[in-house]
Formats: sequence, structure tokens, C-alpha cells
Amino acid sequence: MKRIRKSALILSLTVLLLSAFGCLSSEVASAGAGEPQVKFVVTDAMQTKFYDANGNIIDAPEPGDPLYGQDAQYQGIMPSYTDNGDGTVTDDNTGLMWQQTPPTDKMSYDEAIAYVEDLELGGYTDWRLPTIKESFSLADMDGQLVAEDISQCVPYIDSDYFDFFYDENRPYTGSYWTSSVTKIPAQNEYEESEKNYGFNWADGHMKSYGDGYYLDGTSSGSSIPAGVRAVRGEEGVFGVNDFVDNGDGTITDKATGFMWSRQDSGAVNSDGSLRSEGDGNYGLGRTWVDTLVWVQEMNEANYLGYSDWRLPDAKELQSIVQYGITELPVVDTDYFDLSREDCYMWTSTTCGDFPDTALYFAFGRAYGINLASGGASGMGGEGSMEQMGPPPEGADGGHGNMGPPPGGMGGPAPQEEESADTSDATVDDFVDTHGPGAMRNDYKDLTGAASQAPKLSRELWSKLYGEEYPYDFDPSDETTIFDLSASENAADYIVLFNYALLVRDAD
Repeated sequence: MKRIRKSALILSLTVLLLSAFGCLSSEVASAGAGEPQVKFVVTDAMQTKFYDANGNIIDAPEPGDPLYGQDAQYQGIMPSYTDNGDGTVTDDNTGLMWQQTPPTDKMSYDEAIAYVEDLELGGYTDWRLPTIKESFSLADMDGQLVAEDISQCVPYIDSDYFDFFYDENRPYTGSYWTSSVTKIPAQNEYEESEKNYGFNWADGHMKSYGDGYYLDGTSSGSSIPAGVRAVRGEEGVFGVNDFVDNGDGTITDKATGFMWSRQDSGAVNSDGSLRSEGDGNYGLGRTWVDTLVWVQEMNEANYLGYSDWRLPDAKELQSIVQYGITELPVVDTDYFDLSREDCYMWTSTTCGDFPDTALYFAFGRAYGINLASGGASGMGGEGSMEQMGPPPEGADGGHGNMGPPPGGMGGPAPQEEESADTSDATVDDFVDTHGPGAMRNDYKDLTGAASQAPKLSRELWSKLYGEEYPYDFDPSDETTIFDLSASENAADYIVLFNYALLVRDAD
């Protein structure tokens, strides 16, 4: 009898506790209704076409083909969005909630900050600028800029859910502000300007832009105009890695579910053996085509115990870039052991507007020639030459390191008023124009105009690494970096021989 009464008492207390907890849970749920639960999910880069080294569309390469393993060969987590019907869109994978229709007017950085602080949309007032990783999470790398006919353009964002407006006069200017800025100490006056990272939804490029401040926080008085698309969701979640050293040369990111090689290709031979730092081949890069071949060789060699490695696509590789740190390379060096401090990592993704080039990320400084005529008062970008800084994004449509080849590939012709005299440039004129962590592009192979790296690029390589340029080239070829095209952006650092990290889905 006592046991029954005790049980009844316990049952009564349990009911009361559950009831109280239920009320509390309801209150918590009510208080948090509509709050996005942010997750670090890296979705597919969405490139669907296959390309050869000259940019021609081809059939899907088979294993063993030198071009096997490019972006479209693999499909990751597919993007998924919900139109909330109130001017907001929720990313079903990441949990982030986005402003569906951005303002049509571009703003300075300070204006952008004030705008998101005052924004009330969908019943929410906690809007903010996204980080560059949050912004890039929306990237759809199947876009295409046709600057001479905007009606033919495909923005680098899912236009079924997100509105995007081209600048009719300068359709290649499509970068949006983020909260991510460079923190690498300046090597020269030019680099003392703070640069804010942005992804260009018009042409699919990512680099940094002057936000009107110097690294010490004082005002420079010169911010570029850029777009704004606000986001809401818990900060410090998306883009934050959770690395585990597996002790076997591999690193697992528990935040994304990716496994990485600890060392890049500059330290690994074609048979999977490691190069020592005293090895003459240590730190040598490969072209994009040779890198795809190398990845296949690593799988044949069962490198580090796995045979399903791939070259990461643009979104996968960006997931490990550490923006805002103060030392190079911009990756967590407690887990990754890179060949060079100033190094450049291939992705499997072809550059959408110049498909004879492939995308890479600068894990070191993203060098270019300083074309400013008035010092480092601003950082150029999407404005005019009056803003100083790096070449205006428009001389070649903001496309990559080389600019369009003669005859163009969909980019606009350079504008006379944006031209700059580069005939007297020297290797000492290279500065960090785009910021560590920028996404740029290089030719895929040693063909056509890229039969060798230009003279100034070779000189910078030697200056950076303190040794002779190690790759074959024709010493009688005096090609400068500016002869490759009429574009100011041809003043970027052309590498051709970049490195690669391997990635696979963790078991």
C-alpha cells in the first residue's frame, strides 16, 4: 500500500514538474520563435559545366583523363531556401535569414553599417552585415556576366529567391559589404588602408575594398560604394572551424564534416612521398591541369590511407580560410603545414567569365601593381580612379588576374578614362591589392598567352622566396605583366604554379 502511495506521489510531482517545464519551454520557444538556428553547412558551389584548359565546354571527363576531378564532377549538399513571404529568405541548410531585396543604391561602409542597424524587416530588428563566409555561402558559381547585354547575365546568386540589380552603366560592379576586414600588418603606405572583403554577385569574384578607414581605426575619408544585403542569425557560428588533428597527416573539421590533408602539394611528390625542406622540389607548385592529375595520383597511391580525395571547390576551400588574423598564411597553422607563407591554393572551380582560368585563394598576400597616382588614400575597387588604390573593378570587368584575352570573352572593353600608365612599373610596385583570403584566378595550363609567367611575376617570385625562379621559362621573352591584355587588372600577380590541399568527406 505504501509503495502505491509513494508511486502516486512521485507521479503527481512528475506531472507538476513536467507541466512547469512545459510552460517554461513554451515561453522559451515563444521568445525564440523565428530565430534561425545557425549551422556551418557548406553547400555545393553549383558549377555544372566541364571545361578544358582553353575554356571550351566539354563532356564529363573520365577517370584517368587529365581534366578529371574538376568542380562539376562532384555534387555536395544542394542549396535549399525558403521564401518567407515577408521580404526575407531563410537558408534551410545554414539557418541564416537573409534580406530578399537589397537597396538599389550603393552605400559607403559607414552608411551600410547605419542602414542595417536601422533596418526593420519581416518583424525583426536584429539585422547586421554578414561575414565574408556567410556572404559566400549564397554563392552560385554557375553565374555568367555578359556586360554588353545585361539581359543575358546570370548573377552568381539564386535569382529565384534573391533579387539582384545590375548597374546598367557598370554591370561588373556587384560587390556587397561584409563585416570582415583585413588585419595583416602593412608593409607599405598603400597597405595601411583597411580593406573590407566582398563577394561580387555580378562577376563571381571575391576581394577586398577600401572601407574608409586605416588599420589603426582612423578615417581615410575614402570608402568605395557597394551594395548591402542584410543577414540575421547568431554570430560566431557559421564559418567557425572545429579542427581535430587525426595524427596521421589528416585534419578533420567537425564543423563541416570535411577531412583535409595537413600538407599541401608543394610538399608531396607524385607517388605520395613527402619532400623534405632540403629537397630541391620542395615548395614547387603545379598548374591547374597538373594538379588534377596529381590528385588522381594521390588516390592511386592511397595517400594517407584514403583513395577518395578531391581538389576542393571554391566554397569548400574558403571554409578553412581564416579572415581577420594578423599573421600569414591565413589558415590555422596549428593544423595546416603549408609550403610557403605567401602561397596560393587551387580550387576545382573554373572562373565563370574566363573559363580558360581556374579560381584560387590567396593564403598569403594577394599581390597586384599599385596603380594609384595619389598613394593609399583609398582602395579603389568599384569606384573611379579618383578613389585611388587598386585598379577599378571594371577595366576588365573585375575578372581575374589576366583580364580578358584579346577580343574579350564577355567582359567589357577597357574604358579610356580608367586606363593607367604601367610601362614604368617595377617589381617594387607590387602591393597587397586584394587582401589575404581573396579569391582570384590564374590560367589553367601553359598554353596560349600563358606559355610562361610574365617577367615581373617571375621577379616577384624570386623576391618573395629569396631564390631563383625555379620553373622553365624563355629568358629572351621580356613579356611584362601588362602585355597580356589591355586591362589594368592584368597588373595582378600571375603565378600559374599554385599549390593544393586535398579534401574528402569525413567518414
